[in-house]
Amino acid sequence: MIRVRDFVAGAAVAALLTTGTVAMAQGGQGDGPRRGGPGAPFGRFGGPGGPGLPLRELNLTDAQKQQVQDIEARHRDEARQTAERLRTAMTAQRKAIETEPVNDGLIRTATQQLADVEADAAIARAHLRSEILAILTADQKAQLTKLEATHQADGPRPGRGPRR
Repeated sequence: MIRVRDFVAGAAVAALLTTGTVAMAQGGQGDGPRRGGPGAPFGRFGGPGGPGLPLRELNLTDAQKQQVQDIEARHRDEARQTAERLRTAMTAQRKAIETEPVNDGLIRTATQQLADVEADAAIARAHLRSEILAILTADQKAQLTKLEATHQADGPRPGRGPRR
């Protein structure tokens, strides 16, 4: 059975790496609903698949917002390819699990391939996060540290499961 975590990770990578970072960096300005805030589909910190940065709360300058958009644009194709690889690996794992008679080797192979793609996605998120952190000022990094500590201390949210 496909774990919910695997599905969420795949969907989040696709959604957040292609649009979520820019939406958070823009702080919800302009037309349309704000993304990335409390109550948004991926939460205040970008959800399990995003770079996990509360950019809106860091008061980015217009130049920094543009830099975040440029960084996100550089990662967009990679994110789409990774999302497609995740979907393919998840489908292969599901088919392996559903195969009759049960084929342990096939399931192990499909699950290992899925784990490899998930590792690639985690590495891509880490690179995205690192590039964004590089454009922050010392004060913004200190504020980020405080926000992330608060986020970790908040623990589970009623009705929405644990924070990650």
